[in-house]
Formats: sequence, C-alpha cells, structure tokens
Amino acid sequence: MTEPIQIRACVLRGPGALATETVSLAAAGAGQIRVRLAAAGVCHSDLHLADGELGNGRWPAVIGHEGAGVVEAVGDGVTHLAPGDHVVLAMIVPCGACAACRRGDRTLCEVAGARGYAGTLADGSSRLTGAGGETLQHGFGVGCFAEQAVVTADGAIPIPRSLPLWQAALLGCGVLTGFGAVHHAAGIGIGDRVCVIGCGGVGLQAIAAAKLAGAAQIIAVDRRDDKLEHARRRGATHTVLSGDADAAQEIRSLSQGGVDVALEVVGAAATIRLAWDALRPGGTAVVVGVAPVGVEVALPALEFLSQKRIIGSYYGSADPAQSLGRLVELADTGRLPLGDMVSHRIELDGIPEAFERLRRGEGDRSVVVLDPELAGTSADGNRPTPDHRVEERP
Repeated sequence: MTEPIQIRACVLRGPGALATETVSLAAAGAGQIRVRLAAAGVCHSDLHLADGELGNGRWPAVIGHEGAGVVEAVGDGVTHLAPGDHVVLAMIVPCGACAACRRGDRTLCEVAGARGYAGTLADGSSRLTGAGGETLQHGFGVGCFAEQAVVTADGAIPIPRSLPLWQAALLGCGVLTGFGAVHHAAGIGIGDRVCVIGCGGVGLQAIAAAKLAGAAQIIAVDRRDDKLEHARRRGATHTVLSGDADAAQEIRSLSQGGVDVALEVVGAAATIRLAWDALRPGGTAVVVGVAPVGVEVALPALEFLSQKRIIGSYYGSADPAQSLGRLVELADTGRLPLGDMVSHRIELDGIPEAFERLRRGEGDRSVVVLDPELAGTSADGNRPTPDHRVEERP
C-alpha cells in the first residue's frame, strides 16, 4: 500500500490541548515499517509532554511512545522484519556513530536525541499529516497513541506470539527504564540495601528488578498506601509512607544507617533530595524520574565528603534493543509478570482521564487497547475491554 491511510490518533495541539482526531498516515519509507498497534501504555513522560513541561515546539504531534503491535508493511531495505511479525517499540534508535554511541552511551545518542525532540523518524521525516494538511510530529519519535504507526524499523523489536501484546507494550519504556536503572545505572547486586521512591509503573518495575538482582532489602516509598501494598506484592520488604514526618530518617533506621542505592522514580525536587538523604556514606542516588524543565535540586555540599554519589538514568542506560530482547525472554518465560502492572485498560478517548489519574497519583499503568483482538487475552481468559479494571491481582 503506497497511498496514505486515515487513522484515529490522539493529537496534541498545545499544552493541555489533546483530542482524538482522524489523521493521515503515509506509507512506510526506506528503513521504516508500518505497525497496526494492539496496545500502548500511558507513561508519565507522555503527560509531561502533553502539559508542555518538556520544552516548546513539540506540537502538533501524535503522542504515545510505549507500544506493541503487528507489522502491516515494510519499507525498502527492511529485511529483519516481515508483515505479521509481533513487535514492541523502542523510542530511541541509536545511530551507532556519534560520540555518545562510540563510548557506549547509546541511550544518550546525540542524533537520536535531536530526532526525538523534533518528533521525527530516523531519516528526519514525518509520515503524519493533520486534517488541515499540516505536518504532525511523531511524539518521542514514535507516536503510538494511534490505530497504526510508521516507525523506524530498527526501533521495532520482534517478540514471540505467546506474549500478549497488551502486556508487551509495557516493555517499551516502563519495564526497560526500571530494570535498566537497577542493572545498568545502579549495578544493584546480591545483598544490597535499596530504596525505591515512587511506586508507580516504573517504580514497581525497579522493585521487581531489584528483587531479581538479589537485593537483601527493598524499601518502597510512596504517598499512597495502596501503592505500597502493591510494592510489597512485587518484592518490597519494607514500606515507608512519604508523608511521614521524616521519611529519610525512617529509611536510614530500617536500613541500619542508610541504603546502598536509592532510586528516585518521581522527578521532583523533594523526592530527589529524599533519595540523597536516605543514603549511607558512599551510597548512590539514581534519578530515574523525569522532572519538568526548570526544576532544580539543592544538596548539602559538605556531604560530598561522605563520598555519596548522585547520577541519572535515562531509558535503561544501555542499548535499548539488546535490553528489550532480554526482557522479552524474561516476560515470555513467566519470570517477569506484566499483567498485574496494569490498573486500567482504556480506549483511545480515555487518555485524558488516564493523564488525570497520573496527576492524582492514582493507579499503576493505564494501557490503551487499540485493537482488542490483537491485544490478546488476560490471565483469566477474558478479552481486554475498555476501562476494565484488571482482576488478576492476588
């Protein structure tokens, strides 16, 4: 198919200006594929983008970056994928040649970063056009809050058909980010004492990853009791309500002097400072949460004498394609449960309300079910239905 097709998509026209529209999607070009989306996760980064907190000039755009689906068509030069393949999408496609890629920091690829900010595919193009003939950006270089998407082929990772697509969608960002922060950025290992601040979609994945890595103690920190209860089910050994008088002191007491690693998965000045204050001397704070433009954090300079460190982690801090391949294997073999991470399954029109839940700190991941038949079955054998609360949690 070479003619543009009409699809329904969630379009951002400006900060807070979000609606479902009918847009045109051009055919896949060289090095690209067209994917029929089965499901897409609603990530906090999507909310930051929709609220205009990640910088100007990032609209109009079809947003959404955490998706999975089935290949419909391939462009010239694409040989590793074929129509019918099931894939999960990655929002970073490293160029392999820039200074960051050459030193091994592939999530910091300079070329991919510029493309992601501009909302284009790897060749600098957009395949999306609005009803008025205007060019639309691909949000974060993907744009998967839509019935179909054209993406750079190297950013589509094949997955087995046995892995339900409504679950696989989470791998493309939330799972990759949480696991990568634990294994690559922090290097958490057997016997480490860890705290995870923020028990939303990414934070819960970080807890699961820390458990798999052999952490002796995992302290979950959140402002909501229901999220702390879910954190315990995912592997947390202790919980701290962040509204307590002195959460940092409580964490230090539980960990007998401070944790080895504190993972901040909120993106706020107060929680970044909490991660720092929770550390033992020589410990490491890893900032995973995305903070809006302009947020600054103050740290007591004298405490650097204790050899504490604070570092960032972006999109798993490793090669996205390699990491996703390993996570797919964990999920497909049952060692990485995904279904219980989803609190709401919604339709395309439900994205604004999903964003409101994120603002209120309610629920875990919302997943947009774009094609119920392709999305697959839940653990209890029922087809995903719009706005259906997942019931397979214990």
